[in-house]
Amino acid sequence: MTEYKEAKWWKEGKNGKIICTLCPRYCELWEGQKGFCYIRENINGKLYSTGYGRPTGFGLDPIEKKPLFHFLPGTSVLSFGTAGCNLGCKFCQNWTMSKSKLEDVNALYATPEDVVKLAMQYNAPSIAYTYNDPTIFGEYVIDISRIAREAGIRNVMVTAGYIDKEARKDVYKFIDAANVDLKAFSENFYGKLTLSHIAPVLDTLRWIKNETDIWLEITTLLIPGENDSDDELKAMANWIVENLGDEVPLHFTAFHPDFMMRDKSPTPHSTLIKARKTALNAGIKYCYVGNVHDNEGETTYCPNCGKPLIQRDWHSVYENNLVAGKCPVCGTTIAGVFE
Repeated sequence: MTEYKEAKWWKEGKNGKIICTLCPRYCELWEGQKGFCYIRENINGKLYSTGYGRPTGFGLDPIEKKPLFHFLPGTSVLSFGTAGCNLGCKFCQNWTMSKSKLEDVNALYATPEDVVKLAMQYNAPSIAYTYNDPTIFGEYVIDISRIAREAGIRNVMVTAGYIDKEARKDVYKFIDAANVDLKAFSENFYGKLTLSHIAPVLDTLRWIKNETDIWLEITTLLIPGENDSDDELKAMANWIVENLGDEVPLHFTAFHPDFMMRDKSPTPHSTLIKARKTALNAGIKYCYVGNVHDNEGETTYCPNCGKPLIQRDWHSVYENNLVAGKCPVCGTTIAGVFE
């Protein structure tokens, strides 16, 4: 049985409380109290990560499911998460995990070594920290990713990017790729529907792209009437180009009614197509649609000559024409990690 792991990011507060400094919530915790995420707890005046070594299960996924389209396309990735989350998204598609406490799910016991051995057993070239938000089990991420890198296995964060500026330097030290879920491009949406704030997420995006060597892709789940207006999508695309450049792949994915937003309609396919066109018109070179079958919207095209380079259906690659990461027609280098 795994012992609770003392947390890395916390400090003493006032009146006997301690403060978790892993994410911008900075939860102040009395003795015996858990943080918003459910898996960080004040035990005898110290903060512990009670989710360390307690995955809720493993899956072998296509890397395209994360979604990552420019990182080792066509390969598999060992995926896992824990209970809990540091956001409160009312539209969460994984709410049975993210809104559960450890005692409510059949969590497994797995050491960091166990996780890496499992990836090796299934010949997975990468491990994805996903399903809930891996920020909250940062200590576990660090220990697994360090061992994985030594074994030649890549590490992938699938996250909302809601993390403290200092903590992220530690958590992302051995990370090779990240898909950051940019929930919307308005503070109102973040406050009302995720119980968080947009500024730290934008800061994390800038940091990953401009201050690290981590491959970055972005996903936005489009919810009808909430974050799919033309003005908001134009503003988002322009911000990405101005702050992150035009080569960060952007994924617009379809919402389906779930959790606390079952009264919403699914995202029309036409909304995704329109959003993709908006992004491309803003100068983003690689924009995709997801959670739908759309050959054009899932294909990677050469931004110079327009040749279809990587063709996909849902999460499957059925044609890859790249040659050493370049377009075979005009020789343009395609941004990504393809080796």
